[in-house]
Amino acid sequence: MEIPINTDTKLPAEERELIVFTVSDSSGETAEAVARAALVQFPPGRASIYRLPQVRSCQQLAGLVREVSHGQALIAYTLVLPEYRETLETEARKFNIPTVDLLGPLITRIASLTATAPLSQPGRLHLLDESYFRRIEAVDFAIRFDDGKNPDGIMQADVILAGVSRTSKTPNCMYLAHHYGLKAANVPIVLGVDPPPALFHVVPRKIVGLHIDPFILQNIRTTRAQVLGMPADSDYSDIDRIRQEVRQAKKLFRELKCHIIDVSAKAIEETSSEVYLYLRQ
Repeated sequence: MEIPINTDTKLPAEERELIVFTVSDSSGETAEAVARAALVQFPPGRASIYRLPQVRSCQQLAGLVREVSHGQALIAYTLVLPEYRETLETEARKFNIPTVDLLGPLITRIASLTATAPLSQPGRLHLLDESYFRRIEAVDFAIRFDDGKNPDGIMQADVILAGVSRTSKTPNCMYLAHHYGLKAANVPIVLGVDPPPALFHVVPRKIVGLHIDPFILQNIRTTRAQVLGMPADSDYSDIDRIRQEVRQAKKLFRELKCHIIDVSAKAIEETSSEVYLYLRQ
């Protein structure tokens, strides 16, 4: 297996890009997520991530270590089987490659505190259990009741997101479904159009209004309009009309007495986690 890494020895070591290899005996999502969370704390261009999932043997591990030994590398791993962890550490020492065990110490500590031996079964995070099927059902719900196209979803949902166009209602519904197993519906607020009557018959606590700064929304819509080939002077990205939409949305939120989240400077992950924490209160 050829791994594309930077092996340019002409650059000083401190100027070469660090490659963080995330190694796992499962999908590798956990290791990559932790590595990305660490790398965002550093300026762009200093390091990158290369995922190496589905390790199936100690021999495979030894080969992987040899292949990544030519550049400025760091191996961050989530290996469940002790023999895999020992093999990787042994092989990495041969080539002076630094390693970070992201899972082993936590497993060891939990085993100590609970006096229970770990199962040591790779892939258990993605078992087809009750939680998995609940998330699949929630994703299907989010698709069926997206963008207010079926008002029946309002009464069946665990949470309803309301907001003007381009406040990330749909992505947040999908994220809430996939990560938290919540049945999330969303209702678009359109200037001059009455919201679905069912929205006023839902417990206010289930409704979350998504507010956004008009100027940020204008930038988002202008970019969207360009992608869609819409005229530059369309109402869709007109700042005066956008202000009206935002005012109408805030008025509706007050009438509904719902919780409001400002999504102006938030990523989908941040907004969804805030929604989830609000619902748990």
